[in-house]
Amino acid sequence: MERIAGWSARHRKAAILGWLGFLLAAFISGQFVSGASAQQYDPGQAGQAEQVLHRLNVTSAPVESVLILALGRTVADDPQIRQAVREVVAGLERLPRAAMDIHSPFGPGGRSLISGNGRAALVTFKVAGPHADADSTVVADLTAVARVQSHFRNVTVQEAGGASTDRAGNAMLAQDFRRAELTSVPITLILLLVVFGALIAAAIPVLLAGSAVAATVWLLAVPGHWLPVDAGTSEIVLVIGMAVGVDYSLFYLRREREERAAGRTPLQAIQIAAATSGRAVVVSGLTVMIALAGLFLTGIDVFTGISFGTIMVIGVAVLGSLTALPAMLAWLGPWADRGRIPLVGRSRMASEPSRMWTALVVRVVRKPLLWGGIAVLAMLALAMPAFGMRLGNPWVDLPSSLPTVHALEEIQQDFPSRPAPAEVVVSGTGLTGPAMQRSVAALQSMATSHGPIQGPITAATAAGGRALIVQVPLAGNGTDPASNAALLDLRNQALPATIGRVGGTTYAVTGDTASSYDFKAMLHERTPIVLLAVTLLAVGVLLVAFGSIVLPLISVALNFLSVAAACGIVTFIFQDGHLQGLLGFASYGGIIPWIPLFMFVLLFGLSMDYHVFVLSRIHELRKGGASNPEAVIGGIARTAGVVTSAAVVMAAVFSVFGTLSMIDLKMLGVGLASAILIDATVVRGILLPACMIALGERSWYLPRWLSWLPSAAG
Repeated sequence: MERIAGWSARHRKAAILGWLGFLLAAFISGQFVSGASAQQYDPGQAGQAEQVLHRLNVTSAPVESVLILALGRTVADDPQIRQAVREVVAGLERLPRAAMDIHSPFGPGGRSLISGNGRAALVTFKVAGPHADADSTVVADLTAVARVQSHFRNVTVQEAGGASTDRAGNAMLAQDFRRAELTSVPITLILLLVVFGALIAAAIPVLLAGSAVAATVWLLAVPGHWLPVDAGTSEIVLVIGMAVGVDYSLFYLRREREERAAGRTPLQAIQIAAATSGRAVVVSGLTVMIALAGLFLTGIDVFTGISFGTIMVIGVAVLGSLTALPAMLAWLGPWADRGRIPLVGRSRMASEPSRMWTALVVRVVRKPLLWGGIAVLAMLALAMPAFGMRLGNPWVDLPSSLPTVHALEEIQQDFPSRPAPAEVVVSGTGLTGPAMQRSVAALQSMATSHGPIQGPITAATAAGGRALIVQVPLAGNGTDPASNAALLDLRNQALPATIGRVGGTTYAVTGDTASSYDFKAMLHERTPIVLLAVTLLAVGVLLVAFGSIVLPLISVALNFLSVAAACGIVTFIFQDGHLQGLLGFASYGGIIPWIPLFMFVLLFGLSMDYHVFVLSRIHELRKGGASNPEAVIGGIARTAGVVTSAAVVMAAVFSVFGTLSMIDLKMLGVGLASAILIDATVVRGILLPACMIALGERSWYLPRWLSWLPSAAG
C-alpha cells in the first residue's frame, strides 16, 4: 500500500490521468456495448418452466382491464355507463396494433364482466405486438381510455393491468433513481462540509465516490450480456458506492491530516496514511466483497446482478482510494484545506482524540462486564420483534396513490377473483397424441370446487405444437398456506400420476404461486450456506489481517448482533405498522423475503469497515508498546471522529432509500441506516472494547498451528 501511494504521489499527473482514462474507457464501454441484458428467471421449477417458454419464444400477452362505474347507479339503469363501455370498445378497436382480443360486458359471455352488485362493468383486452414492447405499446391504449374518461364527468373510466402496472413501476423506479442521485450527493457534500470545514477537502470524497459509481454503472453494460443486471442494480450501486467510497476517503484523509499535523512532510503523510488507513481500506473492501459474493450462492438471478454490481463498485472505490486519492492529495497539497466555511467552525477531523468517546471507553474499560451486559440486553431488546418476522410479498409493490394501483384496487373490490392459475409447461413429443389427451382428462377429473386443485383446467398448444400449456386453478389466495399446499399436491401427486406418465415429455410448473413458493424455498435452503460461507471467509480475511483467531470471532459475533437488531427494527416498523405516516407506506403485515438475507450480507461487510479501521489502530498502538487497555482506549478515541463522521454520512445516504416509493427499498434503507448507526455507536463504543478488555491478552491469541499464516499485520 505504501509503495503504491508513494508512486501515485510522486507521479501524480500519471496517476490522475490514468484514473480519468479509466473513467473514459468505462464510459465508452457503456455507450458502445448495447443490447438487452441476460434474461432473469425465477429459481426452482418455476424458473425451469420460464426457460422453456423463453427458448420456444412463447409469451403471454399482458391482460388489461378497463373499469367503468358510476356511484349510486347500475349498469342496467344508467345509459352513460353503457355509452362509456361502447366508446371504450370502439376506441380500442381502432388500435389493432395496440389492443386485441377485446371483451365487452355486452358481448357474448359478457355477464361475468358486470359486478355482482351491477354497479361496475369491465372491458378486458390483451396488449398487442411484441411482449418486450408492451410497456410502450400500452400507452396508446391508456390514451384512448383517458380520452373516453374526458367525455364523462360522472362516470369513472380507469385502466389497469400487467403492462400498465409495469410501466408505472418502471417509471417510478427511474424517478426514484433520479431522486436518490440528486439527493444523496448534496446530502453527502453538506455533511462532509461539516466534517472538514473546508469546501475542497469535502469535495474530494464526493468526487472519488461519484466517479467510482459512474464508472461502475457504465461498466455494468458489459457483464449485462451474460448476467441478469436490471435497473434496480444501478440504484443499489449508487447508494452503496457513495456510502463506501466516502468512508474509504474519510479513513485515508483522517490519517493523512493527522500525520501532517504531527510534522510529517506531505509525501511522508501520504505514505503513512497508505500503510495504515490504506491497508484498512483494502482489508475492509475485501471483506465487503467477500460478504456480497455470498449472494452468488443463493442461485437466485435477481441477487446475481446486484451482487456483481456492488462488488464492482466497491472494488473500483478501493482502487481509487489507493491510486487517485494519494495523487490528488499530493497535487493539491495545502490547497486541500482551502475554502473554509466560517460558520462550521473547527474541523472535526483534527488529530486530537475525542474527549466524549475517551470518557465513555474509560468507563467501559473499568467495568467491561457491566457495560457490555447492558449493551447486549439493549441489542437483544431491539432484535426481539425479528423472532416474529413473517416473510411475504405485498399485493402490489407500488404506492396506492398511483392511478393504475387505485384502479387495480377498485377492480379487485368489484370483481373479486381467485389468483392466477398454475401453468404446467409441457415439452417433448406427442403433446397432442391420445396419451396426452387422456392424461389431461385424468388431471381434469381431479379438480373439485373445494379441493386443492380446482377447475376449470384448460390446455392449449404453443410454439407450433412444441409446447403444451395447462392452466390449473389452485385453492387459496395465491401465497397463503392453502395455495402452497395445493401447489405441492399438483407437483408431487397429481402431475406424476397423469402427465408425468406420458413418455417422451417433461413438465415444469410456473405461475405466481409457484414463483413465490420457489423463491422462498430457495432462500430457506441456501441461507444457511450463505451465512456459513460469508462467516468463514470473513474470519479468514481478518485472521490474516490481524494475526489473531479471537478478534475475527468477536467481530463476527458483534456483526450478527447488529444485523439481528436491524431486522428487529425493520419488523417493528414495517410488519407491525409503526411510523407508517412518517415513512409514507401502508403495512401489509409481512417483510419482503429477500430483505433479511440481503441486509445480513451487506451489513456484515459494511460493518467491518469500522471494526477493521478501529482494530487496525488498536493493533498499531499495541505494536508500539501500549498495554491492551491503553491500546483499546487510544485506538477508539483516535478513530472516533472519523468513524462517527463516516457512520453519519453512510446512514444519511442509506436513509435516502427510506424516502423512495417502493416498500422494499424503504425496508432496505431503514434497516441499513439503523444498523450502521448502531454499529458505529453501541458496538464500536461499548461492546468491542468491553469484549477486548474482558478477554485481555487472549484477544490477540493465535494458535501455533496457524503461525504459518502470512499475517499482514505482522
